[in-house]
Amino acid sequence: MRLKLVSSIVIGCLVLGGCRASGPDDVLQIGSRPMPQINTASIPQSPAQGEALQAPVPMAEVASEIAPPAAVETTAPHQDALAWAGPVPGGAAMATSTMAPSTMTAGMPMPTERPVAMLAPVVPPIPQDLQETPRQKGGSSGRSRIYSHRFKDAKPINFGKTKPRDYPVHGVDVSRWQGEIDWVKLRSQGANFVYIKATDGGDHLDPMFKKNWKRSNDAGLKRGAYHFFYWCRTAGEQADWFIRNVPRDPDALPPVIDVEYNGESSCKRRLSAEKVREKMQVFMDKLERHYGQRPVIYTAPDFYKDNLRNAFVDYPFWLRAVAQHPSKVYPGRKWIFWQYSGSGLSHGVNEKIDLNVFHGSEEQWHRWSGRGAS
Repeated sequence: MRLKLVSSIVIGCLVLGGCRASGPDDVLQIGSRPMPQINTASIPQSPAQGEALQAPVPMAEVASEIAPPAAVETTAPHQDALAWAGPVPGGAAMATSTMAPSTMTAGMPMPTERPVAMLAPVVPPIPQDLQETPRQKGGSSGRSRIYSHRFKDAKPINFGKTKPRDYPVHGVDVSRWQGEIDWVKLRSQGANFVYIKATDGGDHLDPMFKKNWKRSNDAGLKRGAYHFFYWCRTAGEQADWFIRNVPRDPDALPPVIDVEYNGESSCKRRLSAEKVREKMQVFMDKLERHYGQRPVIYTAPDFYKDNLRNAFVDYPFWLRAVAQHPSKVYPGRKWIFWQYSGSGLSHGVNEKIDLNVFHGSEEQWHRWSGRGAS
């Protein structure tokens, strides 16, 4: 007991003596004025080897520029990311406010969205001569402009006293065989209307129909669709196929049934005239009910002579006659369109094209095409 007490007294004296020891380094002299002794207990010690250096904690004044003072935690680790690069204390509302360029105080402001000018496609202007005024666009207040025909013919024909150029309203008919068409240019050459091949039989759709249907309308042409009739399929099936593929557009021209002999067709059937007319009637009735317009009948001389003379007198006819005027080829038949050439040439189309005229004046054209009936 005595030995332990003596040992404690000795050790205490040695410790007290070491703490009170002083030397030349106890006070840092600057001139003659002594500096106060520094309390080294608050200074962090150097890290041990292998330990990472800790970044200094930002001052409260800096943090307050990013988040409200109430949301700042002085004990949180330092965030190296900028305010718009990660979560912001204070919730979504705070994050939104820091995104605005006007609130940024450091660095380049970040744009909030891409400029509209960088996203909008360049739309080519419509040529001046094809622009229409409100009074030219049809309807009760105006009508579409009629362009004079500028077509040429690879095989010109002398039609005698009455020529195609004597008719003021010209148009064309097209299919896949004309390829890509510049409709604006074709219209300026005199194509005021177009009939576009849509369907064939009960399962064939012309691959260019949808494109031609839309682009011709965009260019301002009056357009309609035609169906090539196939004698080895039922009329009802063919009507359903046409209706399935051709939109019901009140501004479109009446649909067309194309009836003729086709030596290249796989169907070699030749029906009686009575059976031909019966099948045609089924097809036309179904289209008329669906589109609300009486169909136009397109035909050629031989087929007409065998099947259609004195028939369908209440229907509009579109007649092919490339060597003589229709009055000579189809005596006594009233007609609405005359196809006078299959070898037409025009700017806007690379291949030969069928040329047609409307049987009437400009005024009659506007009335007929406006109501879509004969």
